[in-house]
Amino acid sequence: MSKTDEFKAHLEKGYTFKGDSIILGTGIVDHEPIPQAQIKIPLKTLNRHGMIAGATGTGKTITLQVLAEQLSHHGIPSVMMDLKGDLSGLAQAGQMNPIIEKRIGLIGIDYEPTKFPVELMSISNEKGVKLKATVSEFGPVLISQILELNDTQRGVIALVFRYCDTHHLPLLDLKDLKKVLQYVINEGKQEIMKEFGAVSPATVNTIMRKIIELEQQGAENFFGELSFDVNDFVQTENGKGVISIIRLTDIQNRPKLFSTFMLSLLSEIYETFPEEGDTGKPKLCLFIDEAHLVFSNASKDLIDKIEAIVKLIRSKGVGVYFCTQTPTDVPEKVLGQLGLKIQHSLRAFTAKDRTAIKKTAENYPLTDFYKTDEILTSMGIGEALVTALNEKGIPTPLAHTLLRSPESRMNILAPEEINDLVNKSSLVRKYNVEIDRKSAFEILDEKITRAEQMAAEQAAESTTAQRRSPGRPPKETSMIEDLSKNTMVRQIGRTIFRELARGIMGSLSGKKR
Repeated sequence: MSKTDEFKAHLEKGYTFKGDSIILGTGIVDHEPIPQAQIKIPLKTLNRHGMIAGATGTGKTITLQVLAEQLSHHGIPSVMMDLKGDLSGLAQAGQMNPIIEKRIGLIGIDYEPTKFPVELMSISNEKGVKLKATVSEFGPVLISQILELNDTQRGVIALVFRYCDTHHLPLLDLKDLKKVLQYVINEGKQEIMKEFGAVSPATVNTIMRKIIELEQQGAENFFGELSFDVNDFVQTENGKGVISIIRLTDIQNRPKLFSTFMLSLLSEIYETFPEEGDTGKPKLCLFIDEAHLVFSNASKDLIDKIEAIVKLIRSKGVGVYFCTQTPTDVPEKVLGQLGLKIQHSLRAFTAKDRTAIKKTAENYPLTDFYKTDEILTSMGIGEALVTALNEKGIPTPLAHTLLRSPESRMNILAPEEINDLVNKSSLVRKYNVEIDRKSAFEILDEKITRAEQMAAEQAAESTTAQRRSPGRPPKETSMIEDLSKNTMVRQIGRTIFRELARGIMGSLSGKKR
């Protein structure tokens, strides 16, 4: 048996599955594609997560496009983080050309130019469905992790959330959170001390600076209402899974906002979706492009949180796929959870690069058909090393693969095409509505204003009474006595208002946390 025949038999044994599968491409040996030696991924194991890695210009984005298309064909929706603006072409059909024709002949598949159902989304000023979440939905633990707070600062955030819960103060956006923090160390200092103990102004000021830093990266566009319901990601249209493309081209230089959004999205999906069990295919797949932005700027607590969610979210029928330049961009504990690995070519310009390539090669199954570290630097565009999990959860043989071509456009949409897609979206009409209902900021502002008005009225009445008293000159008071009276009056005003507000606001309720 020739090496080619032996390799083909090896692949057929490793990539033959009983259930439905996705065809990625055809195997290559000695730099020659083997016709019809198809490399497949069973749908059953697509919730075991994965990684697409490779140097710039090796075809990672096209691989993302192919995966999303094949998932859609099987009725599986997906969510794609588009930081470079390259994925919108999924909404339009591709075109046949000689290169595609040759490639599909080698793989042994049909090719039909296809446009897929696409929803454009955004967390910034890009056109599309506006994705938002409230501060209350994040909760004190997640907010503290995002802001990278120490234990003392976390305690203050927990106090703030507790106070807002008990006093019916909705925390919707960062403006609300800052207002409550200011109230805690100023007008509400005595009230807070009575209920929870003293709070250090220095600690609150540090938290405020961290919130401002987050705001400077554009987080004010993300926090607020109407909160996005993650169940709206799980849609089909004419039997095809809807591909939700989150356009992030204007936040590449704002990694904290990106990691904040990613963590909130994963957390919300995990907490919202029910346990699925073994359904034969995933309910949803998430593709995180430029994944190094999530991990390189995240704190240890944030990475631990992501790691925990990645471990558990597959039971919800959700697969998470990281796209980055080298596997070392992903923490080892997360890397160990990834069942599918698609490795495009790497570049070796320095000694450090060569060391990284050797380390990368060690992440893949051993093979007798080629040297992995040599293949990693010699693959062409549209080629990759592939290993997945078979239906029994066992890694498939490592295969040098000629990847299939996308059926949709390998280019971005024109501005008028984007406008047309956005205008037709029912989710845009649902979520792109400005909502600024009465929340903690407005309620505390009213409370402070009323207390100050009451204090002013009390002071005016006292002055008038003194003027009307016959035969007695007004008693001189010291500055300390004046301050004491004003403080007492302000506290009386706050107490009276709190008792009134308890009845008025008792019916108010924030959105779920």
